[in-house]
Amino acid sequence: MTKNQNLNRRSFLTKSALAGGVATGGVLAAPAVLAQAPLVVKMQTSWNDANIWQDFARDYATRVEEMSGGRMKIDVLPAGAVVAAFQVLDAVNDGLIDAAHSVPVYWYGKNKAASLFGTGPVFGGSATTMLSWFYAGGGQELYNELTQDIMGLDVVGHLGFPMFAQPFGWFKGEVNTVADLQGLKYRTVGLAADLMAKIGMSVAQLPGGEIVPAMERGVIDAFEFNNPSSDKDFGAQDVAKNYYLSSYHQASESFEFLFSRSFLEDLDPDLQAILKYGVEAVSTANTAKAMDRYSADLQWLQNEAGVTVHRTPKEILDAQLKAWDELIPELEADPFMKKTLDSQRAWVERVSYYELMNAPDYGLAYDHYFPGKVKL
Repeated sequence: MTKNQNLNRRSFLTKSALAGGVATGGVLAAPAVLAQAPLVVKMQTSWNDANIWQDFARDYATRVEEMSGGRMKIDVLPAGAVVAAFQVLDAVNDGLIDAAHSVPVYWYGKNKAASLFGTGPVFGGSATTMLSWFYAGGGQELYNELTQDIMGLDVVGHLGFPMFAQPFGWFKGEVNTVADLQGLKYRTVGLAADLMAKIGMSVAQLPGGEIVPAMERGVIDAFEFNNPSSDKDFGAQDVAKNYYLSSYHQASESFEFLFSRSFLEDLDPDLQAILKYGVEAVSTANTAKAMDRYSADLQWLQNEAGVTVHRTPKEILDAQLKAWDELIPELEADPFMKKTLDSQRAWVERVSYYELMNAPDYGLAYDHYFPGKVKL
């Protein structure tokens, strides 16, 4: 069946299910039970069912269903249900699925500029700063230009949930200097792979579900994924005991909610709006759940699993910034990437100046009430 045939069928089913209109010209009206049936949106994620992020996607589905009054239901599928974790962009574009819950960096292999929408250079802005750039600083227009104009994809994307800065990751032994990193086989994704290669690591890009098996087989020596809960859920603590928090390799990422543009255009305007603004709604819910679970699971890793939690040494952080300095001119050889980076720099220079000047020293206050617990 051709894509157009798929879309025509999708359009027919959508309008029939939602309208439930009275038939004309002697054609019998559809039974009432069919007219009231919800439109099912098939959404695949890039996560397995054990990952907390699958819960985040289900939280989105719950909000969409409730806001639509039951007219729309999202069938949340795990990675591999239809396609592999890194293939959801193609699947949405081709109409195999209606939507996806993933991160732009997972299609970095198609266009390196994808990484700028979550795992690009850190100029001093947090994930919240950069999510704000997406919605108020011209980022969404640049994202649309990349996906729709440059790449010619039949997709619409929104970003949601500003992720906390990702840990440097899991190591079998301590790493205190840049020299300790030389030659280590390390898992990361996107431009972070280029960054780590510049500081002397050998990098493999793997989906989350393949990380621990690769570590067990010696394919990699160290890795990062994202957060204490996801890391705990796939058993990071079983293959390494040194966990380094704080890093500049992926400090400003958000989830990507991808939709088939053809599918969206067949929906009534209010349902389109619910899918769009549901991303904003679940962003708040995801943040609250992440704060609760990530902090509790970090304590579990320390107290129950025997993991030693470290702050990444300043020498390594400095080396990461210098590596970004080397990488940025290479990226800017591409006109679109230069335009995007210029936009991000201008946003961060203005917005983070306000953020940093205005923010009190939360570490000072924390140490006042919980003395000696955190050494920054």
